[in-house]
Amino acid sequence: MRPLTQAEALARFAQLDVESYTIDLDLSGAESEPTFDSTVVIRFAASSSEPTWLDVQPVELLEAELNGQPLDTSAWADGRLPVVGHVGDGVNELRLKARFAYSRTGEGLHRYVDPEDGRTYLYSQAFLDDATRIFGCFDQPDLKATLTVTVAAPPDWTVLGNTTGTETGPGQWQFATTEVLPTYLFAVVAGPYHGVREVHDGIEIGVWCRQSWAPHLDSARLLGTTRSGFDYFHGLFGVRYPFGKYDQVFVPEFNAGAMENPGLVTFRDEYYLQRGTVTDDDREEVANTQLHEMAHMWFGDLVTMKWWNDLWLNESFAEYMAYRSAAEATEHTGSWTTFLAKRKTWGYLADQFSTTHPIAGESDDTAAALLNFDGISYAKGASALRQLVEWVGDEAFLVALRQHFADHAYGNASLADLVAALTASSGRDVDAWSRAWLRTSGVSTLGMELSVGPDGHYTSAAMRQSSPNGPRPHRVRVGLYDLDGERLVRRTSLDVDLPAVDRHDIAALVGEPAAALVLPNDGDLTFAVLDLDNASLATVRTHLRGLGDPLARALVWFALVEMVAAGRLAPSGLVELVTTSITADDPEAVTDRLLRATVVAADRWADAGTRSALLADLARWLDAETRSAEPGSDRQLALARTLVRIQQDTAALQAWQRGTDLPDGLTVDADLRWRVVHRLATLGAVDEDGIAAERERDRSTAGANFALTARAAMPTAAAKEWAWSSAVGGSLSNHELVAVATGFWSADQAELLAPYVGRFAAEYPPFAKKQSTEMVQLFGRLMFPATVVADSTVQVAQALLDEADLPSSARRMVAEGRDEVQRGLRARNA
Repeated sequence: MRPLTQAEALARFAQLDVESYTIDLDLSGAESEPTFDSTVVIRFAASSSEPTWLDVQPVELLEAELNGQPLDTSAWADGRLPVVGHVGDGVNELRLKARFAYSRTGEGLHRYVDPEDGRTYLYSQAFLDDATRIFGCFDQPDLKATLTVTVAAPPDWTVLGNTTGTETGPGQWQFATTEVLPTYLFAVVAGPYHGVREVHDGIEIGVWCRQSWAPHLDSARLLGTTRSGFDYFHGLFGVRYPFGKYDQVFVPEFNAGAMENPGLVTFRDEYYLQRGTVTDDDREEVANTQLHEMAHMWFGDLVTMKWWNDLWLNESFAEYMAYRSAAEATEHTGSWTTFLAKRKTWGYLADQFSTTHPIAGESDDTAAALLNFDGISYAKGASALRQLVEWVGDEAFLVALRQHFADHAYGNASLADLVAALTASSGRDVDAWSRAWLRTSGVSTLGMELSVGPDGHYTSAAMRQSSPNGPRPHRVRVGLYDLDGERLVRRTSLDVDLPAVDRHDIAALVGEPAAALVLPNDGDLTFAVLDLDNASLATVRTHLRGLGDPLARALVWFALVEMVAAGRLAPSGLVELVTTSITADDPEAVTDRLLRATVVAADRWADAGTRSALLADLARWLDAETRSAEPGSDRQLALARTLVRIQQDTAALQAWQRGTDLPDGLTVDADLRWRVVHRLATLGAVDEDGIAAERERDRSTAGANFALTARAAMPTAAAKEWAWSSAVGGSLSNHELVAVATGFWSADQAELLAPYVGRFAAEYPPFAKKQSTEMVQLFGRLMFPATVVADSTVQVAQALLDEADLPSSARRMVAEGRDEVQRGLRARNA
């Protein structure tokens, strides 16, 4: 399909006023047929009779007419059907009937057969331009219209839509007409789904999943978070939820975490519905995603962007509001620490890649917009909004939001509209702030310049900042921490308005006793990498264990991780600090992300002479910590999972697989057992028969994918050839591709995998030219040889990037893979 350009969208918006879509889907043969029929009637006005086009991606166009006159269906090409002639002065009626294919890539109308019970499930994903895989439409976010939907389905199925549905006869469903919506928010879910519903504050709310996962649907917790979210957002925004009922459906093989379809939010079931041990981090992750999608009901759904260059604002707003509401309206009061560990670190990484872009960048077409759906649009953007709230004040921020919703309800708005509202409410020059923060790329680095006199007090103090595209204004807190025995205790925290300059004197620090640790972004209010001064770094090396504040500890931990990637701290230094300083005071989200980063540093980035020793040291520490941790605790499980990932002792792994020699309180649930099998397969200690036996123990979808991962991990030429051919052949579903890729690359198998560096370079470009954007990105991200940290890998990637005809989605993945390898090389040379 040809991408829609912004210029084309502007021209079509000026010409058309779309009133309504009436959509009829025939899904009655979904259990056996590969296709479905879709009929749409579109009512629209046109300011001229100039030719336009309808966006549609069927396998066959069956009928097309405009105002009763046939359209030339043979002119359909590149996902566009020309609409020429017959356009009247009043309301026009375009009718299109087409046959579409069910998807296995999570795009359009996805069909899934559950291996546990053989039941078939459908769900739609219309974002970003995939509504065209379900019905013909004018597919751009500023052509909003009402949707009236009817669905024919097998008679024993439940069908859900954006609005309340009524079964008018066996398998015949009629849905109430929606409020005006952009086409990318169309949604339908159909199948023998299990659900629980209730009414809260006049809103019917429900949670749903497939039948085999019903035992894992914690409806009480999920509905509780839903109630808390509605109460919080109603109070904060001053506008009630505008879309009637509110269903949340956990669906299989979903690409993203979730999608904010009004009235029918879809979630990735195997990620959010835990089959085994459920940790506090798991529960917080689910709650955060629920709140994120709920925030979209106002920002994105009620008020929609005019064009995809403001996609970041949708996601950044929802991201910010999710963590804010979790901290203020749920039991997850430490959510801002989780935000740092899980999200900001993702944003810092994305902003240091060569593919970085401004938060509010330009998206010339839909293909470019989809590529910018990344850590900058989510994490950096949310961080910028949090900084903006500090800069203008919370009350001014909320006044502006309420005015924004009032001015643009059921319409479209741009960043300029929001900036105008914020300027009016705060009296500050928000336009200048937005230019510095939103129109430039690159992460800021903040550090302190401190001079200490003979009496141990500061004689001068300044904060310096650097950024690839110039300094930004920051409102931050500078934390001073003193040693009290072995403990690091905050003495004070100073508010600093840092102007957009390279160096800013902080007079309030002059005369203060020198602190053992100075944190330039105490409280984590801005988006900036920290460059600790030498005295603070020396304190961290010896007394980090004594720093009790969880958020301050997290700031220091991830500053150290960034130092490794920058080549300023060797992997061995990070391993030493982790094995001496990580404690039970570190929240699970921090522990988990920190251990992941440490494993990457030791396993991939350490040089050949130190890798084995570092992994052995880390494994010994992990084993001891797992056995001494509180039995059954979340921390124990996080440590155990990391130990399994790097364990070289096959006998120890086999004992855990048998359920023997386990640390007190550790439960080997299905997830942990498969992790053990994956590691045994990587080490060559389990064969295909052993994997098949494990698959028989676990007949779930997750079991099927874990088995693929284990097969791909086996250190044999035959296993690697099967895995590679399966992945590059294009026959796998989206989640099957992820499963195979997860097992394929391993730093333990460098010699065996060496030929696949060249095969990636040879076979990825043709794969990218024939697969969907989603599959191109999955393959490029996961099958890139990131474990082969060598100059030769960088050279192979660069040669690929020099190919003029490499698709843009593939180019992005290769560039980021190359950049990640270069981070490893810098760490290795530290």
